[in-house]
Amino acid sequence: MITRLGVVGHRGYDGLSDVLTFLAREAPAHGLSLHVEGSLAELVPGAATLARPDEVDALLALGGDGTLLRAARFLGGAPIPILGVNLGKLGFLTACSHEEFPAGFAAFVAGRYTVQDRLALEASTTQPDGSVGVRLRALNDVVVHKGGFARVLRLRLFADDELVAAFAADGVVVATPTGSTAYALSANGPVVVPTLDSILVTPVAPHTLALRPTLLPADATVRLEVEDAPDEVLVTADGQVGTALAAGQHLVVCRGASPVRLVQLDGHPFFARLRMKLGWGGLADRDG
Repeated sequence: MITRLGVVGHRGYDGLSDVLTFLAREAPAHGLSLHVEGSLAELVPGAATLARPDEVDALLALGGDGTLLRAARFLGGAPIPILGVNLGKLGFLTACSHEEFPAGFAAFVAGRYTVQDRLALEASTTQPDGSVGVRLRALNDVVVHKGGFARVLRLRLFADDELVAAFAADGVVVATPTGSTAYALSANGPVVVPTLDSILVTPVAPHTLALRPTLLPADATVRLEVEDAPDEVLVTADGQVGTALAAGQHLVVCRGASPVRLVQLDGHPFFARLRMKLGWGGLADRDG
């Protein structure tokens, strides 16, 4: 039962204050206490400040996909459902739009929703002796890429200690099925249904025609070794947090210990969202 509702939001969206006003009015009527992140406190007077995942039973992400990714990172693997509300233009990961939110909120508090468990990734920078440096968690993808240099990276890709390929490229995207429609898609990776357990490895601008995106089992361990690179090699998770890959280190990516739980409302199936938001198939939906 949901009684404590967390709220994270992006103050750059015009519709944020309207949604927060609605929540402040409606939440008490449904027996919900609001816990808002510090940056929103002045917009919801009297609400508790959100500090830890264990303070809430569910989390609202008000903004776009970036806000939802930030909400998932805040949870850090805690099994708490996230309802994404799109206040922008795309919002591919979100469950409803700003205009749909009143009806979506009513369905949510009444329990008329489903939860999809989405595979997450855990990545770590690792020394040859196995000692671990920085750990990262991602819902969409983990990317190895160069810094501000025109040179390419020379990489060795392993899956479960088996060499897959040695190649030169601008970088590599290791993505979840959820992330297959993000950076990996722009690098010519395939669209993967988000409930399919798998890990997608997509080279970015590889300097060969003999290497294509590769779909691996969800329990595979991916290892990337940089053989020759500019002085700065970067690793980013969901395009929001990251670290540098130091000389002698390699990157290990595997399935996260726990999934990200995304709330799904009726009327927003995956391929309908692809057609509507990404123009999938090349033709707009038509009546009849």
